[in-house]
Amino acid sequence: MRVITGSSRGRKLITPAGYDVRPTTDTVKESVFSIIQFSVEGRTFLDAFAGSGQMGIEALSRGARSAVFVDSSRKSLEAVRKNLSLTGLTDRAVVVPSDTLSFLARCGEKFDIAYLDPPYQTGLLQEALKLLPAVMNSSGKIICEHPAEETLEKSVENFVIKKQYRYGKIMITVYSDKDVEGL
Repeated sequence: MRVITGSSRGRKLITPAGYDVRPTTDTVKESVFSIIQFSVEGRTFLDAFAGSGQMGIEALSRGARSAVFVDSSRKSLEAVRKNLSLTGLTDRAVVVPSDTLSFLARCGEKFDIAYLDPPYQTGLLQEALKLLPAVMNSSGKIICEHPAEETLEKSVENFVIKKQYRYGKIMITVYSDKDVEGL
């Protein structure tokens, strides 16, 4: 696992040991950042269910103003901190030791891009989606990684599914404000 492009291009990242973390493949990560390539620079990024933190780190490497990494696993948080240090991106990052649902319920920040990749088939994605609009800027994008057979709500408050992309057994679903054109 590595940073694909930007200021930390090519840096190898570590993944927490064990089966609790399922890193996003490089193919899916490249595709996600191709989808949002013009929406990252200068923006705020939420890496919910952060795992190794690779998605938020990729966003920072590509010029995101800041990123918040949320995870409840001590091993994951340790990996995120190490990866931020390895890439030299610590100064624009906040690491939050919390379960994502609690964080979203009490968060006072607003984000431009939120990436959700919770453990599959747990209902956490659906619960997080319900809370997310309250912490999103109106021009923001919500990106969900989930099993292709899992169906998500067509809309969550003002956010609607704008596009879905399938990569084998993985689906990427992109939500944005219903009044905003395109992605």
